[in-house]
Amino acid sequence: MNFKVKKIALFGTSADPPTIGHKKILKDLAGIFDFVICYASNNPSKKHGADLSLRGTLLQTLINDLNNPNILYDQEISSSWAINSVNKSIEKYNLNKISFVIGSDLLQQIPSWKDIDKIISKVIFFIIPREGYPINHSNLKFIKESKGGYVLSTLQVPKISSSTIRSNTQHPFLPRSLVPIVKANNLYNSSKMEE
Repeated sequence: MNFKVKKIALFGTSADPPTIGHKKILKDLAGIFDFVICYASNNPSKKHGADLSLRGTLLQTLINDLNNPNILYDQEISSSWAINSVNKSIEKYNLNKISFVIGSDLLQQIPSWKDIDKIISKVIFFIIPREGYPINHSNLKFIKESKGGYVLSTLQVPKISSSTIRSNTQHPFLPRSLVPIVKANNLYNSSKMEE
């Protein structure tokens, strides 16, 4: 498969846990891009509720449920640092340029990312607005002034966060296929969760 001529999105997420919001994002991205490469990662600025291998299993289960051949789960490219995941995916899939998917909640962190100048030279940021996190135009200016590119997505994402699931005993925003895994591993107050 020649990925070089395809429109590719790279979507790393802490998936702690994946929500119905992640599910919608993946479905929508698969309608925009030829392929979406997805992985679970550790975010150095977050404390995670489950270890990376369990979060990877949850994300892979969600992707399997979507049953879309254009969504690829590839945990091998996961890294705590975006630059490493970008480099691994470019090398593995022989890519020229890749769209790097982020939520608007991460936009303000971009200037402090490790090797941000190298990331900017290799990706186009695909920015998904999140309710409560308005687009910060000074961060967009930073990308432009660094000779980077970005696309402001028009995707509509429900106001759901993984932290809401972690802090509640009710989990209406957790995809049903993930409930058995969450309960079996006693994650996210799952002892009070209904299947």
